[in-house]
Amino acid sequence: MCELYVKADPILYESRSRSLRICGVVTTLRLENQFWDILAQIAEDDGMTTNQLITKLYEEVMNHCGEVVNFASFLRVSCTRYLSQRRNHAPLTLVERSA
Repeated sequence: MCELYVKADPILYESRSRSLRICGVVTTLRLENQFWDILAQIAEDDGMTTNQLITKLYEEVMNHCGEVVNFASFLRVSCTRYLSQRRNHAPLTLVERSA
């Protein structure tokens, strides 16, 4: 079983930073390439760019929780929830994904 994980292409877990504007503020997010790829897929599924998706998720989590302590971690968890829901063939709306 471990071979499934240890044989992953190292580029997948290499981190990459991206600068983007969220609610008018330029910020930098650092995520592993695999998560950037998943976010791009979610965005495509929802007819958005990756930056639009990230901004939408930020706005929704702020409206729901009032704060977000670690937004990069929130995005990683959102990606894993998306994959879990997709695996279970139960599509989530954008609002449900960010909850």
